Amino acid sequence: MSLPPLAIYVHVPWCIRKCPYCDFNSHASKAEDIPEADYLSRIHEDIRQDASLAQGRKAQSVFFGGGTPSLLSASAIGQIIRWLEQYIGLSDAAEITLEANPGTVEAHRFAGFRAAGVNRLSIGVQSFDDRFLQTLGRIHSAGEAVRAIEIARQAGFDNFNIDLMHGLPDQSEAEALADLQQAVALAPRHISWYQLTIEANTEFYHQPPTLPADETLWDIQQAGQLYLAGEGFSQYEVSAYARTGEQSQHNLNYWRYGDYLGFGPGAHGKYTRQLAQGGLSIIRTKKTRLPKDYLNSDRPLVRQEETIGLADRPFDYFINAFRLREAVSLAQFEQSTGVSSATLRPVLTLLLARDLISWHDNLVATTDTGYLHLNDVLSYWLE
Repeated sequence: MSLPPLAIYVHVPWCIRKCPYCDFNSHASKAEDIPEADYLSRIHEDIRQDASLAQGRKAQSVFFGGGTPSLLSASAIGQIIRWLEQYIGLSDAAEITLEANPGTVEAHRFAGFRAAGVNRLSIGVQSFDDRFLQTLGRIHSAGEAVRAIEIARQAGFDNFNIDLMHGLPDQSEAEALADLQQAVALAPRHISWYQLTIEANTEFYHQPPTLPADETLWDIQQAGQLYLAGEGFSQYEVSAYARTGEQSQHNLNYWRYGDYLGFGPGAHGKYTRQLAQGGLSIIRTKKTRLPKDYLNSDRPLVRQEETIGLADRPFDYFINAFRLREAVSLAQFEQSTGVSSATLRPVLTLLLARDLISWHDNLVATTDTGYLHLNDVLSYWLE
């Protein structure tokens, strides 16, 4: 039984400003105050310490997330890529993505990222309407977002994602579609389009904005999906749309239950080991969360671990796999989890009877109804 494919996530926790909707592990900092040298020192140690978890596999993708990774210098990004290649190894066709915000970019920095080995950008636009950008606390304007994408293309990035949100405070269907139309006009290969949700421990949670009515949210979702399909962007995941063959390989690895190593403050990971007596051990990991603790060279880097038990693996697997529109192979489930697919039969039978899944020739997929009610589908494994 072979181990699953491997990806790498590198977390950069700093942002110029904390957005009111954001519940990620990000921390406001002036660009000139970011402790880049200390960060590099600890990332180097982190990579060396965990390299053995790759177990001889080269990484198929790398994702620099945040925070705002584009606040780091191109030389810092390049150094991290070289360490990943040195200690773990990257496949020849590795997808290397860096998240960038339009308010933090300059032409020479994008060109530097491209020269450092980054071959894909994910640009956090969120909206092309200045009114909504102000409401969301973004530090860029609509014009700057368009210019950032032009700069990216000039720097050699023909593969980039545009991040957009919908269901914004008081947003109409026409305004949401206008954002999508502007995004498509900029010719990305991939669009992430997701609904604003109010998360705990955010400014919006404590001072909630007025969101569109449920009927409007539904109309926006339906109209946006129809428009994107007509423009050649297929929905392959809950909030991900791509032209043919341009899906995010890194995110596909998450949703297909691949392994990934996480480096940086608060970074999460998952790795699989083959047991000597047969079977698999599946371990989820988490690094020291706060930047000040992670960067403290007087303290050891801590990797917390949690082993996923056999009984919990079906839910752990399908909470990822059912986000995709593609069918799930039960043979692949067995290979990835070490659990017999026969144990799934009672739950799958119930889901089939409720028209929440289809099940043919060992392939399982959510129906259109099931895809709209994923939380209900997944809840069957928690009962």
